[in-house]
Amino acid sequence: MRRITRAIRLACAVVVAGVLIAGCGLMGGARNGNGALAGMDMQGAAERADGMFYATVGEIKPGIEWVHYTTTTGSCDVTRYWTVMTVVSEQRRGNFLGVVERSWKASGYRIKTVNPSKDMPAIYATSPDGFGIRVKVGYKGQAFFRVTSPCVDESKVAEPTKVATGRTYEGRPSTPNVRSDSWSVEAPVPGPAPSS
Repeated sequence: MRRITRAIRLACAVVVAGVLIAGCGLMGGARNGNGALAGMDMQGAAERADGMFYATVGEIKPGIEWVHYTTTTGSCDVTRYWTVMTVVSEQRRGNFLGVVERSWKASGYRIKTVNPSKDMPAIYATSPDGFGIRVKVGYKGQAFFRVTSPCVDESKVAEPTKVATGRTYEGRPSTPNVRSDSWSVEAPVPGPAPSS
C-alpha cells in the first residue's frame, strides 16, 4: 500500500512539475542558450510586431488612418513604429485609449503602465511572449504605436509588407491631418476610459 501511495505521489509531482515548466515556457516564451526567444529571429519578431499592431488597429472602430514610420534593431531586438494620421481630439482620447486597452487585455496582454496625462496620455503593455507594446498620444492629438521584441536571434529585417491606410511620406510623417467624424470631434463620447 505504501508503494502505491508513494508511486501516486511521485506521479502527481512529475505531472505538476511538467505543467509548471510548460506554463513558464508559455508565459515568458521558451529561450535558447543565448537567452533569445527560441525559434524566432529578428524578421520573425518584426512580423509578430506587425501582427500585434494590425490586430490592435483592427479593433478601433471607426477605423483610423496610419502609416509605417520606422524599424530599429538593437543587439538582439527589433522595434517597429507606426504613426496615426487621424486627429484624435482631446475629448476623444480617453475613449480611443480605452478601445486599445480593452483590445490588449482581450489578447492576454498585461497592462504595465497607464499615463493619464491630459496632454500626452499613454498605455504600456506586454504580450504573453514578452513583446512590449505602447500607444502614446502626442502633439495635436497624434497617436503613435510602438512594438519592441524580446531578445531574438539576429537576422536581416525587411520592411513591412502591408500597405498603410494613410498616404506615404518621405521621412517623418506630418502632424495628423485626417479628420474623423468620430475621433476628431471635440465633444466627449460616453464610454469607459483606460484604467489608472
